[in-house]
Amino acid sequence: MGTTLYQTKTPNIIQDLKVTIHDTITIIPPHPTENRSMFLSNIDQVLNFNVETVHFFVSNPQFPPELVAEKLKSALSKALVPYDFLAGRLRLNPDSKRLEFDCNGAGVQFVVGSSEFELGEIVDLVYPNPGFRQLVQKSYDDVAMHDRPLCIFQLTSFKCGGFAIGVATNHATFDGLSFKKFLENLASLAADKPLATVPCNDRHLLAARSPPQIQFDHPELLKIPAGVDLPNPTVFDSPEGQLDFKIFNLTSNDIAHLKKKAKDGPYSPNAKITGFNVVAAHVWRCKALSSGSEYDPERVSTVLYAVDIRSRLNIPSSLVGNAVLSAYASAHCKEIEEAPLVKLVELVTEGAKRITAEYAQSVIDWGEVNKGFPNGEFLISSWWRLGFADVAYPWGKPRYSCPVVFHRKDIILLFPDIVGASNDNEVNVLVALPSKEMEKFEALFHKLLA
Repeated sequence: MGTTLYQTKTPNIIQDLKVTIHDTITIIPPHPTENRSMFLSNIDQVLNFNVETVHFFVSNPQFPPELVAEKLKSALSKALVPYDFLAGRLRLNPDSKRLEFDCNGAGVQFVVGSSEFELGEIVDLVYPNPGFRQLVQKSYDDVAMHDRPLCIFQLTSFKCGGFAIGVATNHATFDGLSFKKFLENLASLAADKPLATVPCNDRHLLAARSPPQIQFDHPELLKIPAGVDLPNPTVFDSPEGQLDFKIFNLTSNDIAHLKKKAKDGPYSPNAKITGFNVVAAHVWRCKALSSGSEYDPERVSTVLYAVDIRSRLNIPSSLVGNAVLSAYASAHCKEIEEAPLVKLVELVTEGAKRITAEYAQSVIDWGEVNKGFPNGEFLISSWWRLGFADVAYPWGKPRYSCPVVFHRKDIILLFPDIVGASNDNEVNVLVALPSKEMEKFEALFHKLLA
């Protein structure tokens, strides 16, 4: 198979992009908006941390970075009317003890910077370069929560005329799907066009029932004992110690091979053989069998992965916020090692099918009763088909869009390849593990792909 590896120590990576910040301004709505408090769902409540993305654009003589900056400022200001909460601040309601948005029109931050390099000199935009952190303004962690901007844009120009737009948003504002729609709306406003999608801001659509009705067991959720604070970030603690990381590129041929391998195995009527499901099954097997210092066939391995619940709950696809839950698949390591690929695909398929409307509502109600967060051996975080690089701005589509990566042992990231960011059949798998576990994972990745 044609699997490509980007090694931990990659030559030709410029880690210091020599970015100078020239200006920082506050963007506010073009006219006063209603001062109100905005309800946040139980899913939003546990996502009080920042998500950072960078969107790279090649030079366009009709849209030099200075003009792009002005158009972005204007579009952002207009967007703060339908997305009024984005100009607000996060606060803890003293009565309910819940987080909420204070829609007070305080504004979002807009930062202008420049790099001493040309975009072409960075060479590899896919590689999770630590230098990309210079392209996203930090989130004022030293500022009190109720004064901290929920959204920060940074436009960094390169010497060639290309530029990067870095965006930092509090995760409580958007999930991946609603952030994509926000970018599409921003692109439309920058082109002096109407909104592409009118956002639905009613997060009460994901409110718990009264009284709560927890109808299912939820092993994918871990309850926090009373008096213990939630970790931050709340999904997994950052690991201690040194991690190696590698990117495994799965070509369309690799994925077609995995699909064929699943189809040629024993018949499994409940297995939905999709690109994501076969990749998730393959990654799960490699991760489960490489974890720990010694192999334990009786150990249970649980993989988590996101499922959008908008259609399951029959709520608008335009709903802004977090409408995603963690599906899970579990099995003993002995089964994961010995079962045909199609069996693991079946378990991944069933994990997603498990999240019916009733199950999703039970999860939301669980969050009303308990403090807790997702519970599994690791999480597959997929940016593969979010399509950020498909957003058409007046100055063109991004050359590449990517998250700013912080390497964590218990999160494996899927994201598209730069050659065809809209090519659904190619994916990069970013893995961060201690060196001995990485050796096992890499060997299994190749062996099981053969």
